Amino acid sequence: MIQAVGILEQARLDTGLSHGELWFRYFELGGMSTALEVEAYLYGALTATDHDRDLVAAALNERFTELGGDHPLRYFDDG
Repeated sequence: MIQAVGILEQARLDTGLSHGELWFRYFELGGMSTALEVEAYLYGALTATDHDRDLVAAALNERFTELGGDHPLRYFDDG
């Protein structure tokens, strides 16, 4: 499923992560984009690859789990 512009940014706000914290989590999962590029993905200023979008979603879903929540963001492969 393609994330609509703004959904990832709203999820970031819901988790309380700063842009830098989200980027670091994304990077730890193997992401290769810069912090500025990841921030641009969140606002739709750059188009993320399916892989990068999934890594951002995974980083956010991990934080939702830490907060006692579910995984609200779907991955590209989830169809």
